[in-house]
Amino acid sequence: MTISSSLNAGVAGLQANATRLAAISDNIANSSTFGYKRVNTDFHSMVISSPGGTYSAGGVRATTSRLIDQSGSLVSTSNATDLAVRGRGMLPVGRASEIEVDNGEAQMFLTTTGSFRTDAEGYLRSDSGLVLLGWPALPDGSIPTFPRDTSDGLTPVQINVNQFSGEPTTALSLGVNLPATDTDAGSSGAAQTLSVEYFDNLGTSESLNISFNPTVPAAGSSNEWTMTLTDSALAGATIGEYALTFDDSRSSGGTLQAIVDAVGNPGGTYDPNTGTIIVNVLGGPLEINIGQLGQSDGLTQLSDSFAPVSISKDGSPVGNMTSVEVDPNGYVTAFFDTGINRTIYQVPLVDLPNPNGMVALDRQTYLASPESGSFFLWDAGDGPTGDIVSYAREESAVDVAGELTSMIQTQRAYSSNAKVIQTVDEMLQETTNIKR
Repeated sequence: MTISSSLNAGVAGLQANATRLAAISDNIANSSTFGYKRVNTDFHSMVISSPGGTYSAGGVRATTSRLIDQSGSLVSTSNATDLAVRGRGMLPVGRASEIEVDNGEAQMFLTTTGSFRTDAEGYLRSDSGLVLLGWPALPDGSIPTFPRDTSDGLTPVQINVNQFSGEPTTALSLGVNLPATDTDAGSSGAAQTLSVEYFDNLGTSESLNISFNPTVPAAGSSNEWTMTLTDSALAGATIGEYALTFDDSRSSGGTLQAIVDAVGNPGGTYDPNTGTIIVNVLGGPLEINIGQLGQSDGLTQLSDSFAPVSISKDGSPVGNMTSVEVDPNGYVTAFFDTGINRTIYQVPLVDLPNPNGMVALDRQTYLASPESGSFFLWDAGDGPTGDIVSYAREESAVDVAGELTSMIQTQRAYSSNAKVIQTVDEMLQETTNIKR
């Protein structure tokens, strides 16, 4: 009966608008929730075919979907490990409850923002119980190759705030001027000495002692020196000895002309292409740059003064960790009070073909599903993904003014459907009264 179908359509309208109001109320309630993705409600008409050409009202059906690909604006914070994704991609996280029981690899959830701070065990954890996941770096700071189509390899990012770190010295550059007058006939022939600090594999300070002994001729100038290197860690043992000859021509005066190994030289042979020699200190090989032949950026012989012009080296003593930051490419870097920094993790960004097809869970987390497609782990800023912003959070994607407007429309539609039911009730009452 057509009038009965009108009643059913009115009831369906009430149900559909009640569903829309529930979504609106959820959106408004989370208008201040960081990372919240608003729920959208769509109405679909229901058409019921009846035999004989009689029209029957089908009503309406409401479906809801969460717009996960819709991002909120970013706001700045004062915490270095407050993270937000700018652009496409999501952060991998795990639940602290699963990580604490340590019963296997934690399941990977996805989120777009989080306020992470170290907990009692050093994990970067949010107040809602989410732990940031990443790939651990090797001791040298490099990130090994991990599979990109699975979460295997991702581990909780754990920061040891009491960590010490030191860097051994592996390269040294010498910019030293030797006095040309010391190789003149009649000079004293006294050696010029230089001590350079370096750091061994345990961060201990050691000394590389360098002695420059001039060759004093019977007449004229020899422009020759013998450079001897000794290591304090080896009780002063000689680790390299070289004969240096300097140019005295008008065009290249004072620059190195030739370097040859002294008899029984325990060090490596001079490489004219790089201007370096390699000697072995107690902790391993040490590359020393003394300059290329004919160049004035290393050892020189000019005038009458001994001058260590520039001495530079890598390595550092043992230092304490002072802070941790995440850069736009997802590299988690630890900073130490000695001025060095070291990469300890890399946080990838996870991308899916259909983000809106993911399963929405509480705490603004999501899981991949058959509707979302297979995920892939990208380096932040690579491929289709955006970058990671530290000192920032993503605000809710809800527009309160728009939701209130939708609430007014929903209220009017609900009242109209209620009026339909009231009208049908009155018509049925009139039909009943015909019997009187």
